[in-house]
Amino acid sequence: MRLSDTAFVLHTRPWRETSLLVEVLGREQGRLGLIARGVQGPKKHVLRAALQPLQLIRLDGDLRGELARLVSAEALDAAPQPTGDAMLAAFYLNELVLRLSPRHDPLPDLFDAYERTREQLRGREGLAWSLRRFERDLIEALGFGFALDCDGDGEAIDPAARYRLDPEHGPRRLLSDRGHGERSQAATGRALLALAEDVLPLPDDLASLRLPMRSVLAHHLGPRGLKSWEMIGELGRLKRAAE
Repeated sequence: MRLSDTAFVLHTRPWRETSLLVEVLGREQGRLGLIARGVQGPKKHVLRAALQPLQLIRLDGDLRGELARLVSAEALDAAPQPTGDAMLAAFYLNELVLRLSPRHDPLPDLFDAYERTREQLRGREGLAWSLRRFERDLIEALGFGFALDCDGDGEAIDPAARYRLDPEHGPRRLLSDRGHGERSQAATGRALLALAEDVLPLPDDLASLRLPMRSVLAHHLGPRGLKSWEMIGELGRLKRAAE
């Protein structure tokens, strides 16, 4: 079956001697695996450049079973060239989509969320907020989302309380006598309301979202975590050692 689509390149790796296996997120096709044959030659540098992660492309292919044969690909813009923390954020973004989105399942809301977040990677400011918003939009697009302005029992979120995020039922309020360790891994009510309203929270509230959102994603990922989480952890250990 012939197909054409607009897509973002998520990942590329060598396949056999002269070809590439390319994973993309298409507007119409959803996540798609492509075999790009014979692209390692000296005359194929333009095509190889179009198949770099984060690049927006127009592609034509021939779908045969699980994978499609790439017929042509054209870069549609200048992809972001993130460095430092933004580069790690880009790796995390692509890994999330690769691990959680199914192949051949059109997810236009996810495509739009990826497009917005990709543009925010052009700068280094606001990365944490951009990623929390993307995590929210990702689980919503995949059908795993839950309300953020009320808890799992339907009670309105208390801005002054703290909540853990139950992947199946949504926010669960912590009792006031919970230990510091559990409270430190729970989101503030103010943060949840800000995320629900898409309004940037205060720094401490924003920071409180990271671990609860990770716990939700880890539930859906299963026992194998993300390489990007391992990289972030290792970088944190090296930073602490240097200090």
